[in-house]
Amino acid sequence: QLQASGGGLVQAGGSLRLSCSASGRTFSNNAMGWFRQAPGKDREFVASIGWNGYSTYTSDSVKGRFTISRDNAKNTVFLQMNSLKPDDTAVYYCAACRYSTPRTAYSDYNYWGQGTQVTVSS
Repeated sequence: QLQASGGGLVQAGGSLRLSCSASGRTFSNNAMGWFRQAPGKDREFVASIGWNGYSTYTSDSVKGRFTISRDNAKNTVFLQMNSLKPDDTAVYYCAACRYSTPRTAYSDYNYWGQGTQVTVSS
């Protein structure tokens, strides 16, 4: 129901834009989020956006470099990633939240996409 895309291989300092499209149902009343998981590490919160797009929250590790946005008319959420670093290498997952306002906890999300690989080379 959630399909993430846009990942790939990029050099350090480069940019990527991830998309997350929903099908089968609408998530326009739900906050949406992005998480990532690097090999051997736990899944970590990246960014979240409220149902109407006005409220956002990003982790300290990506603040100032990543921007989350959404287009409810297209049932799509985006993650613009700039100034990428090798430490950003991970599988990125989009998820729909149980609530309408941005949340950071993994347990607050109950629908998950399949993930898209982002690899940043040094």
